[in-house]
Amino acid sequence: MPTMSSFELQTTSPPPCCPTPKMLFANANAANEPLYANGRRERTVPIPATITPIAGYPRKLVIFKMAASKFWQVRCWVAGRTHRKSTQSQSAQVARHFARQFYEQLLADHRIDTLERREPPRDSSDVPIRWTPHTPRPTPAPASNPKPTPPFGVFAAHLLRNEQSRVDRREYTLGSLQVLRNRLDGIILPWLGACAVADIDHAKLQAFTHGLSERFSSITVSQYLIAVRKVLSTAVSLGALEKLPEFPKVKAQTNSRGPFTPTEYWQLLRTSRALSGQRPPDDANALRQRHGLRHADHALPPDLAWVIGFMVNSFIRPSDIKTLKHKHVEIVRNANVYLRLTLPATKSHDKPIVTLQPAVRVYRALTKYHRLQGKANPDDYLFLPQHKDRAYAARVLAYYFNCVMAETGLKHGAQGQPRSLYSLRHSSITFRLLYGHGIDVLTLARNARTSVDMINRHYASTLTAEQNIGILQSRRPQARFNP
Repeated sequence: MPTMSSFELQTTSPPPCCPTPKMLFANANAANEPLYANGRRERTVPIPATITPIAGYPRKLVIFKMAASKFWQVRCWVAGRTHRKSTQSQSAQVARHFARQFYEQLLADHRIDTLERREPPRDSSDVPIRWTPHTPRPTPAPASNPKPTPPFGVFAAHLLRNEQSRVDRREYTLGSLQVLRNRLDGIILPWLGACAVADIDHAKLQAFTHGLSERFSSITVSQYLIAVRKVLSTAVSLGALEKLPEFPKVKAQTNSRGPFTPTEYWQLLRTSRALSGQRPPDDANALRQRHGLRHADHALPPDLAWVIGFMVNSFIRPSDIKTLKHKHVEIVRNANVYLRLTLPATKSHDKPIVTLQPAVRVYRALTKYHRLQGKANPDDYLFLPQHKDRAYAARVLAYYFNCVMAETGLKHGAQGQPRSLYSLRHSSITFRLLYGHGIDVLTLARNARTSVDMINRHYASTLTAEQNIGILQSRRPQARFNP
């Protein structure tokens, strides 16, 4: 009886009892299994139920999933053809953010290519002169279909590329660029991204401002309008607009975050130490689902007390807490003992910060504690070093600081203003204004990486003359004349 080779076995039609590919697909659990069972689709074809358009953009900009990949895909129509790319993410939110950037980058590249392909106008000397009888030239009729200007999103992409170049030249901070990108991606582009820049007038900006005012304070609204102005200014510089439209006038109301008094500061410090290692009032489900805390963080960390003491004695921002590493800290001992903090540049400030002496004791205590866990190396973070996700670490500290404020009844200031971790920086600067002997505001502003104007408008706004009555009534010592 003749035998069959392995190749012949692979190429020979299977007997009726063997499952065919169609039969296998019929038992699959894929999201689009009916389509595969009928053999009408390939693995790279979008699953219809997953096709999701991006709000505020043309309908051909969509994200979708397909059987061949676990990641979301993006598809759009730009410059006469379809573009597709994997987002490399399983999160729909991340995929939508990727899709907007992908689409705007394609538009920006197409716009640049178009500008570069334009022929420069010929010099008039190259045109031959032809004498013809003079006849009046009829006035051309207005075009019924004027050429539309590029959408807002194209110039937003231009702006982000320009700002990235400024970051590379160290003229602009990476943090400021990220804030701008978040504002564009989060609200501005879904609202204005698909609008032609020529169609964005005062009425449209007014409607945009009304929508923002329902959600944000006047300061935040004005910051969003500044971002919109930057994009439209980019359109003016590229020749797509003749001038900027009239922007709505928004009066920014500055509200102090409410510093703590020295008594309140010590109350926070003692309470955070006493509650260290204890579970908060919220149950495990609330901690996990409502606040996003992992099981290992269902107890108040000892780092919170160190954060409170460190911030009040170092003038740093809560955002610095996330990025501060041991390599950024140097203990200096001379006539004065202090820490020199060489932080990454923030808000156009790159000079080191010097702390008060109590910050040295705080730093030694937290270093001793974390060294036992092997978390005190130069590249380890000062606070909650076990968390590489620094946004999550900041969320843990903010949550437990709010718990401590609730326990002490200090969630609101004397004027009713809500308090947060930022109030510790406010307290740090306010304490120096109150108790620093002969300190000048310029030195304080430079060390705190802020401006004199910001100190006057925000940090010193809660001070009264009576709080500094001793300095107010002080007299300059008189010089004696010795012949």
